[in-house]
Amino acid sequence: MTRLSVNINKIATLRNARGGNNPDVIKSALDCERFGAQGITVHPRPDERHIRYDDVIELKKVITTEFNIEGYPDDRYMELVKRVKPAQATLVPDGPHVLTSNAGWDTLAHEAFLKEITKELHEAGVRVSIFVDPDSKMVENAAKIGADRVELYTESYATKYVENKENAILPFKKAAEAASKSGLGLNAGHDLDLDNLAYLAKEIPELDEVSIGHALICDALYLGLENTIQMYLKQLKI
Repeated sequence: MTRLSVNINKIATLRNARGGNNPDVIKSALDCERFGAQGITVHPRPDERHIRYDDVIELKKVITTEFNIEGYPDDRYMELVKRVKPAQATLVPDGPHVLTSNAGWDTLAHEAFLKEITKELHEAGVRVSIFVDPDSKMVENAAKIGADRVELYTESYATKYVENKENAILPFKKAAEAASKSGLGLNAGHDLDLDNLAYLAKEIPELDEVSIGHALICDALYLGLENTIQMYLKQLKI
């Protein structure tokens, strides 16, 4: 079954809006695990506008499920990941001023850079996932680079899902097939929600993990965090 990793960035955003420690990011992560989440994802940015670097260090001490740290692999990110040694590092090609991830890596153009980064992370004992668009060439070259997994950027799927879900899923199924043939594990994330998640999981059963934050936390405002996590897990079992 596809595993659910909850991205807790938005919980940190809410905390940072007022200062103090309400909501408590560490407690929220532990609650997500207690409510059934099989992983915790964070995406620390240089300006620390949501998850702070200190949060990452403290989270590592208490998380018992898989810990996934996303981010652009600059020196500060690499130093943090090597120190914390999460289960997975997801490499994302967004700069410090990008509001949210909006594209996957061009694994051909950045092959040498990503190969060196992947080697460093493997030496630290960390699994590497590369964030890519649903393009078979990008997926295949991620395998050549030495990545363990790719994470498919699902924004285009979510956008087109309402109009024609069958067409929306096609490039993702092809990318998933390329990942399988290349020996890569498969993750997915961005704009996944209670409306579109079940179809994605049904059509791409080889999915190892989905990382969901924004929609899940928004749903939790109305439905409660425990109930929301259970609802997302249910979508993955269909």
